[in-house]
Amino acid sequence: MLSHFNPRGAMVLVTAALLTACSKPVPPEEPIRAVKVMTVGVGSLQSGAEFAGEVRARVEARLAFRVGGKVVRRSVELGQRVKVGDVLAQLDPQDYQLAVRATQAQVAVALTNRDLAASDFKRFKDLRDQNFISGAELERREAALKAAQAQWEQAQAQWAGQGNQAGYTTLVADVSGVVTSVDAEPGQVVAAGTPVLRIAHDGPRDVVFAVPEDLVAQIRMGTSVAVRVWGSSTAMRAQVREVSASADPVTRTFAVKATLDAKELPALGATVTVTPQALDRSAQSVIKLPTSAFRQDGKSVAVWVFDPVSTTVKLQPVVIATADGNELVVASGLTAGMQVVSAGVHVLSPGQKVTIYKQKDSPERVNSTQAASKVIATEVPASAASGAAGK
Repeated sequence: MLSHFNPRGAMVLVTAALLTACSKPVPPEEPIRAVKVMTVGVGSLQSGAEFAGEVRARVEARLAFRVGGKVVRRSVELGQRVKVGDVLAQLDPQDYQLAVRATQAQVAVALTNRDLAASDFKRFKDLRDQNFISGAELERREAALKAAQAQWEQAQAQWAGQGNQAGYTTLVADVSGVVTSVDAEPGQVVAAGTPVLRIAHDGPRDVVFAVPEDLVAQIRMGTSVAVRVWGSSTAMRAQVREVSASADPVTRTFAVKATLDAKELPALGATVTVTPQALDRSAQSVIKLPTSAFRQDGKSVAVWVFDPVSTTVKLQPVVIATADGNELVVASGLTAGMQVVSAGVHVLSPGQKVTIYKQKDSPERVNSTQAASKVIATEVPASAASGAAGK
């Protein structure tokens, strides 16, 4: 027996199925994110203003030949230690030696003329005593003798001067120290006064560092600075002895020199880190947050503040003053006691509900693991015993 077919009811069922298929599914609710929260507090700055410096000798002299010529020999190398009297470099002395011989010959000629004038004066003086000549003639002979004497003395001075010029072709160290620069090589023709070598004198050493214009007024003569060689944790003390009166025309910074006060001085040219005591900021109380807590949108910087009542977050604009290690110092926008999101700031939105992330306690996991191992340890002998009983 066939059942009665209802076409209207079938149409209703088909229409309901089509409507159900075309309707949009209800979007799932956004999961509540877990965030790390830290309470804002007041702390002190850990790092002060640091500058890179270089260790130099207090006195560095640029040595040069006092005469010009061709360099034929250089006896020292860069970094070599020299003592007083050591020969550093040599010019070709041939021309100066010839000049010495020429002036030596002039001395001999002047000496001969002086002796001849002296003999004439003696002979004419005897003739004047016998009234054979007039007094005017004797005076002329006396004047000739004085002129010959002056010419002889002049020739002697020129001879000595040329001897000094020949001696100046040898560059000799007048102080003990270390060669820090070599500016001329054998075969090079140099003029008088052209720097050939630079020597750092033995003795006190300075740390030289550059300070910007906005901080140089705080550094005064006699203030202390902490000096630390790169790669070393040991700090040495130094005292400011000189502050440049004018800025460098290129960097617009001021050079500061501080005298090192240590038994074991670092090597010349060593790079050091300088922390002036006058710029120490450890006594300042500031609000610091890790860099992960900040959200930057264009030029504005903000943090997410957590509201424990509504368990939501909101953006709070802040002003950054400076950096202190891996943290940033907040100048304004926050007060102590606020709760700030410290991680995951780029996935939040204003008014979003969040939960505070709580890290699982690792000792509990260790204890549960140990308990499980104990259970296994107790169960294994039981199963083994049952197996043995079955056998």
